[in-house]
Amino acid sequence: MDITGTTALVTGANRGLGRHFASQLLERGARRVYAAARDPSTIDLPGVVAVALDVTDPASVAAAAALAGDTTLLVNNAGISQPQPLLSGDLEVMRREMETNHFGILATLRAFAPILAANGGGGVLNVLSAMSWGASPGVSGYGASKAAAWSLTNHARLELAAQGTQVTGLYLALTDTDMTAGFDAPKNDPADVVRAALDGLAAGAAEVVADEDTARVKAELSRDPAEAIAL
Repeated sequence: MDITGTTALVTGANRGLGRHFASQLLERGARRVYAAARDPSTIDLPGVVAVALDVTDPASVAAAAALAGDTTLLVNNAGISQPQPLLSGDLEVMRREMETNHFGILATLRAFAPILAANGGGGVLNVLSAMSWGASPGVSGYGASKAAAWSLTNHARLELAAQGTQVTGLYLALTDTDMTAGFDAPKNDPADVVRAALDGLAAGAAEVVADEDTARVKAELSRDPAEAIAL
């Protein structure tokens, strides 16, 4: 997909990876970048169009789609992580993770797929995770939501092919954003992750694996689950 001249909408664009996506899209020649967040007043990046968007609110999604009808690239970046143990954690917290990380992507896809079709096909980039493929104690709700979003991405790629829409999944391990502030471990530079994602998008890749840790986790899928190494 040619990024130059595209009109992009980035969810969760007020910080972290989303802000980097909005910034780098402008640098790569996007004609317009809609930077979406639940509170648009938190968007401080010059040159973007701030948009109010809560991906868990159908009315908010519909309003954003009505505003951004010239979109040719949808970047589904909005997400939350609230670590909980699987069996004893707060079920409502896990539901919020699934509503945001899985159903939030589905909501924006449903709203923007007709727009992308009307504008020539365009593309979708879903920000997923190494946790789409792996497991780690204490983050089961997040992992389940990202695994669901991986499956959704694969189904969307098939369904949207007929209208000429490219669907790319981005997979990454710990990256230095607010979401991972509580983890004491080596982390990716978010600018490098976004650069790799946009390079892959431009090259027509179905998947972008951003780092070696994620590549290792993906390779584990071919092993007996009993032998897989936890993240």
